[in-house]
Amino acid sequence: MDIAIYGRSFNPDFFPNVQLIFDSLARHACRLQVYRGFFDFLKPHIRFAADLEVFAHHHELRTGTRFMLSVGGDGTLLDTITLVRNSGIPVAGINLGRLGFLSSTSRHEISSAVEELIDGKYDLDPRSLLRLESSAGYFGELNYALNEASLYKNVPNSMITIQAWVDGMFMNSFWADGLILATPTGSTAYSLSCGGPILAPACNSFVVTPIASHNLTVRPIVVPDSSEIRLKVDAGGREYSLSLDSRVEVLKEEIELTFRKAAFQFNLIRLHKQHFFRAIRDKLAWGLDARN
Repeated sequence: MDIAIYGRSFNPDFFPNVQLIFDSLARHACRLQVYRGFFDFLKPHIRFAADLEVFAHHHELRTGTRFMLSVGGDGTLLDTITLVRNSGIPVAGINLGRLGFLSSTSRHEISSAVEELIDGKYDLDPRSLLRLESSAGYFGELNYALNEASLYKNVPNSMITIQAWVDGMFMNSFWADGLILATPTGSTAYSLSCGGPILAPACNSFVVTPIASHNLTVRPIVVPDSSEIRLKVDAGGREYSLSLDSRVEVLKEEIELTFRKAAFQFNLIRLHKQHFFRAIRDKLAWGLDARN
């Protein structure tokens, strides 16, 4: 069984937990591919099985890879999109961070989680992505996002103006610190912090959420994910940032950007005991009430 492992550097206190991951996989004679940067970080501290390879790019992943393990927090799991891309390889997250909303398996559940993954006792939770189109070709081949696309100012005490059209119809002109286009997955992230609604993962929608709008009547709005969303940005000659998940480009010129739903989905692995509504109750304290 071919399994890929991705991670970033982490607190040294978690080395015993990571060793447990490799020991559990070794008992099942799995063929492992470990991301090169992660392997270099782990090598002085972790005992590896002999049957191990490293990879650095998406095209180096073995055909037929059963799944990828993301070892870290939610930001680490978002990075895996740049590796699995449109291959359909599912991703399971083991959380070494704090919240672990997407990386929902805690470090205390490693042994049982590995057993369930090896035995195929999980469901695939397909997640939609946003795709960016621009004449400047921003982000190259990695022009998609699982959580959100964001535009936000870089200069304090200023705002940017963002005009928005949906399917060719003028929506609004946002005078704000920025704007977020969130997928259902991203509705529990940056968009939620800015007052956006929570969407269940299977919703066929995007959320348009202003960041600190100067107009009190402007509120987040949900649009169908079949829509084409076009944005025109004017920052008055000042620098501002365009991000897709954790990838950022700093811009200055007035630009137009078009967003659509990507043609492929991201397959998040959900173990049988895990559920979206349980996650938002336990990790976001959604609906928390002492009377309950």
